[in-house]
Amino acid sequence: MWQSSGLSWHTLWEVFPEPVLLAYGAKQNVLINAPYHQWWRFVTPMFVHVNLIHLLVNMYSLWIVGPYVEKLYGSAKFIVFWVVTGIAGVVASYLTVRPDIPAGAIGRFLFKNQDVASAGASGALFGLVGVLFVFGIKFRRELPEGFKRAFGTGMLPIIMINLFIGYLGRGLIDNAAHLGGLVSGAGLALVVQYRRPGERLSVAATWRVMQVAALALVVLSFFKAVQHMDIPQVATPATQMEQVDNPRREIFVNYVKSMTQAQEALSEVIHDKDVSHVDQAARNLQAAPSLDSKADELRSRLLVLLMRESTASASSPSPEPGQKAARNTEQDLIKEFELWRREYEPWLKGAARIYNGPAQ
Repeated sequence: MWQSSGLSWHTLWEVFPEPVLLAYGAKQNVLINAPYHQWWRFVTPMFVHVNLIHLLVNMYSLWIVGPYVEKLYGSAKFIVFWVVTGIAGVVASYLTVRPDIPAGAIGRFLFKNQDVASAGASGALFGLVGVLFVFGIKFRRELPEGFKRAFGTGMLPIIMINLFIGYLGRGLIDNAAHLGGLVSGAGLALVVQYRRPGERLSVAATWRVMQVAALALVVLSFFKAVQHMDIPQVATPATQMEQVDNPRREIFVNYVKSMTQAQEALSEVIHDKDVSHVDQAARNLQAAPSLDSKADELRSRLLVLLMRESTASASSPSPEPGQKAARNTEQDLIKEFELWRREYEPWLKGAARIYNGPAQ
């Protein structure tokens, strides 16, 4: 991912460009939905991270929490827990992309009004925390005193502190994924017994089969991701030397070109019901270089509009007189596109002055 981002040191500490995240398996609803149906993005995001710090923090947390779960339940159950709770976190993130939800404090904590790339192991980590929380309560009478303080209600401060951090970072932190992992981990611990001495061979064999199935699902998901991988062209040190006069200008031009193509494709869908250029426009849009957070937001919103309108046009026959609901839906999409353009055009004028100006 670092190489695909141009081997620039600052990308390791900031955020990989969104096209790079998506190329390597991050979650984005528009790619999971029709017409793409990239279901593997429910699995791969738990192994993808947005930068090096994100990776190190999550792996340190796994190093702290993971061994407890593995010793209590065994390696087979641990792997199943990790994969299942990680998927549950991604599903929760998927379900809470809701632009129609009011943007209050609670709404912003749980729901997202933009379909941006999402990745990280936090959902699975919260799943392990949920397992230990319920384990400590469920078996509190069998635990030594030290374990009672560490697990069960002793984990409430950790859970509450992390949820509070998520509340402070709402809009940046995917709290729905955290809660999805936490709840699914707690649910698994309610129904699954920890590894007791003398566990029946049939039970152990069943969990081994589930372990292999979970690992096979991960391998298959990344195989599908590689099959559909479209790594964006990001300037490398060698090409940067050729663009020393103003490297920002070429990046800006490529971004605007892909945005223009997508707008043209959307107009063809709206006015002519022609979806022939949608797939290529969507791929170009996803591969466009990242400029800044506002540019990424505008691109994501345009991609959502493009896919929504193309899906509706492809699945619906030509409207007949009296099909008022279909016309209203089309009018709503046209209004959304107009609102998007009113926001995009002023940004474009300002960005042109910034990115076409002298290199800093």
